[in-house]
Amino acid sequence: MKWLNSFFSMALLVIFHHGQYCCQADQSSPTHHCVFARTNGTHFVVNNKPLYLNGFNAFWMMYMSSDPSTRSKVTSAFQQASKYGMNIARTWAFSDGGNDKPLQISPGIYNEDMFKGLDFVVSEARKYGIYLILSLVNNFKDYGGRSQYVEWARERDQQLSDYDEFYTNSVVKEYYQNHVTAVLTRINSITGVAYKDDPTIFAWELINEPRSNDTSGKLIQDWVNEMAAHVKSIDNYHLLEIGLEGFYGDSKKESNPGSYLVGTDFISNNQIPHIDFATIHLYPEQWLQNSSEDEQASFVDRWIQAHVQDSSSVLRKPLVIGEFGKSSKLPGNSLQKRDTYFVKIYSDIYNSVIRGGPFTGGLFWQLLAQGMESWGDGYEVVLEESPSTANIIDLQSRKLKSLT
Repeated sequence: MKWLNSFFSMALLVIFHHGQYCCQADQSSPTHHCVFARTNGTHFVVNNKPLYLNGFNAFWMMYMSSDPSTRSKVTSAFQQASKYGMNIARTWAFSDGGNDKPLQISPGIYNEDMFKGLDFVVSEARKYGIYLILSLVNNFKDYGGRSQYVEWARERDQQLSDYDEFYTNSVVKEYYQNHVTAVLTRINSITGVAYKDDPTIFAWELINEPRSNDTSGKLIQDWVNEMAAHVKSIDNYHLLEIGLEGFYGDSKKESNPGSYLVGTDFISNNQIPHIDFATIHLYPEQWLQNSSEDEQASFVDRWIQAHVQDSSSVLRKPLVIGEFGKSSKLPGNSLQKRDTYFVKIYSDIYNSVIRGGPFTGGLFWQLLAQGMESWGDGYEVVLEESPSTANIIDLQSRKLKSLT
């Protein structure tokens, strides 16, 4: 039956659901036959047609798909997302150290079961016509993050004073670069296609929500510059973004919530040539605690408007809201308020698109399949159990699709 498995692997390369792109079966030079998502000024294009994004976050996918008994949750999530017209998902391509099913057990040592789980995520996304943004490390300690990289270096006699040395220490940077290389050159055990050659992957993300104590912004600016060049040296076909929340540096800190300074700068970070598009996240309830709903709503307007303006006139790159949501665990929130908030964000995206603006996509936090209650964080959306939210998502999908 070996020939039959080979035949089906080849067939997967030829057909992609929804006709968004296809790959020739000839694997001798796959990158020259695949149609990848591209940028054209402040817009995304594929097959020379505009591409607008409506999607979701599901950080849990590799974890759940690494176990055959829970793998169906991934399939279910993609099925539901496809049913409501979504075309992009963002998920983790990292899980560093620790005891709970790490992907990278220690520097350069990988858990093959977890990697096969990620293979399944990529193959299912392809099957259901959904692009992927794969994030390569976490700023925070969840699933290892940059602190785990620093601890690994300390175990090898590196004298590191704090976790900000993730951005500067040569040993730590080499660990990270090696992980990037391992993921990008991974040959999918299901499809037989290297990740770097698979147009199912929409973009790589350098790090989820980078932050540092260096308010000058130099640490993260230099790190992004170096690591973006490393990614592009391996894979110059896929798009690349940083994973920014959108905070500005000192020169424009008045635009930040509460004048936050977290070591990033939306403008200078995204001006790096290898960075293809800009991202923002949006959590007014967390960033502006003890403020009124009106104050938060006003901030949302200003935050989006400022980044749309800068993406259009300064960066001249597309803008995507990589995370947004409204938590049911915060007092005063309700399903109706969540739905209203989704409508607001979706309207801002649609209005930008029809005016030719750069704000061309949004991914809410977070989609769960049914039966995943323990993964709920207050922001979860279970489409089968939230028909009003599902209908709002579906309407946005149809509105954006009508423009292509």
